Amino acid sequence: MVTLGDILSSNAQVASSFPPGLVALFVGATSGIGAATLKAFAKYTRKPRAYFVGRSQEAADAIILECLELNPDGEYIFIQADVSLLKVVDQVSAQIRAREPHLNILFLSQGVARFDRCETAEGLHLLASLAHYSRVRFIARLLPLLKAAPIHRRVITVGAAGMEGPLDPSDFPALRIPPDQLRGHLTTLITLGLEAVARSAPRVSFIHDYPGAVDTPLTQEVFRLMGRDGAAIDGGTVPELLSAEESGERHVYLLTSPRYPSAEGVGGTVLVGAGSSREEVVRGTNGELGSGFYDVGFDGESASSDTLEFLAGLRRDGMVEKVRNHTDDEFRRITGQGLQI
Repeated sequence: MVTLGDILSSNAQVASSFPPGLVALFVGATSGIGAATLKAFAKYTRKPRAYFVGRSQEAADAIILECLELNPDGEYIFIQADVSLLKVVDQVSAQIRAREPHLNILFLSQGVARFDRCETAEGLHLLASLAHYSRVRFIARLLPLLKAAPIHRRVITVGAAGMEGPLDPSDFPALRIPPDQLRGHLTTLITLGLEAVARSAPRVSFIHDYPGAVDTPLTQEVFRLMGRDGAAIDGGTVPELLSAEESGERHVYLLTSPRYPSAEGVGGTVLVGAGSSREEVVRGTNGELGSGFYDVGFDGESASSDTLEFLAGLRRDGMVEKVRNHTDDEFRRITGQGLQI
């Protein structure tokens, strides 16, 4: 387990170990984990250029002021958008591509506290669209910029890594999945979708992480909707909530640590802080050290051997290709363009 002390020590070395001018995009960053990670990124980096996407201009204005107080040498650019719509994802991605020759970091944490079968205007389950489809679309549209980065190319999607469950291939969008199976289904969809993309980008490292229970507006709304404030959840008790600030620190560690190298090795990642030895590199979803795609829990370590074996079984059954093909079909239906990776 990576301790908070290790994380803070590693983060403190980012400014001296990374060159100035890292370019990052944070999606879903006007509150919660995204906003906290953006502010921590501003605190630790030199002259960063950070784009962030969300729906609230008022919240964005306040975040920009906070980032400038933390690091007045940085540039913080807000893009107001509803990224549950893939056509809007394409518009946002086009803005980034028009302004930047490369991208070092893509951080995806967009979400919603809704468990009904609400559909977007594009015919996707809202929760699934934010958790899987829009995230893969951002990656696909911005992958050329990530590949073009001279150093440190990393994608993180915040989810429930390690909690993968049965995936129904007849209902990938989760329009009919029972509520008690929804988390496992969507978590597996996210993991396999990312693995499909990672195969085409061996110089980029990919992380699907579980941040733990973080004290954010979304988490509080989830508890409210479950009607379980202070009561049992899934047969247990409400976990002690991690502060958003600590989650931001932990995610900056995931964004910068060499423990999660690309498939081509640590040569594509600046070595910073703890974890620079080969023995400390994390095991990827395929069971190999430093494989380039990582399913990471709250402790910063790889998912359990049971989870890795479960994913291996899905891989043997060709489920990665099925998720890829389904996602490509949905992209073509909605936008006229497939994954193109």
